[in-house]
Amino acid sequence: MRLLLVEDDDHVAAALSAVLARHGFAVVHARSGQEALRALLPDTAEPFAVVLLDLGLPDQDGFEVCGRIRRMCAVPVIMVTARADVRSRIHGLNLGADDYVVKPYDTGELLARIHAVSRRNAPGGEQSAEESAAEDTLRLGAVTVELPTRQVSVNGTAVPLTRKEFDLLALLAQRPGVVFRREQIISEVWRTSWEGTGRTLEVHIASLRAKLRMPALIETVRGVGYRLVAPAAGAPSAARPLPPPRPSA
Repeated sequence: MRLLLVEDDDHVAAALSAVLARHGFAVVHARSGQEALRALLPDTAEPFAVVLLDLGLPDQDGFEVCGRIRRMCAVPVIMVTARADVRSRIHGLNLGADDYVVKPYDTGELLARIHAVSRRNAPGGEQSAEESAAEDTLRLGAVTVELPTRQVSVNGTAVPLTRKEFDLLALLAQRPGVVFRREQIISEVWRTSWEGTGRTLEVHIASLRAKLRMPALIETVRGVGYRLVAPAAGAPSAARPLPPPRPSA
């Protein structure tokens, strides 16, 4: 699978290219917006499956490059940048980016996002309504998370969650095994900065573990954040009942 990496920092590009190559990608490195646009011109080579686009380029802003790419072709674009503010994310997605990843990122998460956008845009990737609905339902052992209806059940029994509890579970459940930094979770779920919100996150994690009666479902990664560990189908929900969660702040 060919991938176009648009990154002006040679050290960053070399390190990321090595990781991507180990996972089967043939990486073409462009150091500027113009190089990226030239690389995307039709030729006899295999088309690119994905473009990883940094926003801080030397010749033009990455947002402008994304807009020009989208006018040229339909190749999936993932913006990879240190700009973490919500306004930049919205602007990038409105310009046609397929995803937006904030530096520093977890390599496993980036690879998962690359594969996700490439699957969606692969030939024959059009889905029936039934297939689309199936993808919107996450099954993690005994736990089922229905994204469109915001319903959660354990072994077929509905579990009522608050809005933030559901958003938190859905974020972790869409990428099982991927470690989410505390700051990233706060940004995605609460749409705010980490400062002063850490205790709220801890309370919501404890509440989810208690309501689902599966304390091992969400693992704490010390000093980093949390990840969801998908249990095997039919695994017991919990060794014993848990006390009621403390009320959210």
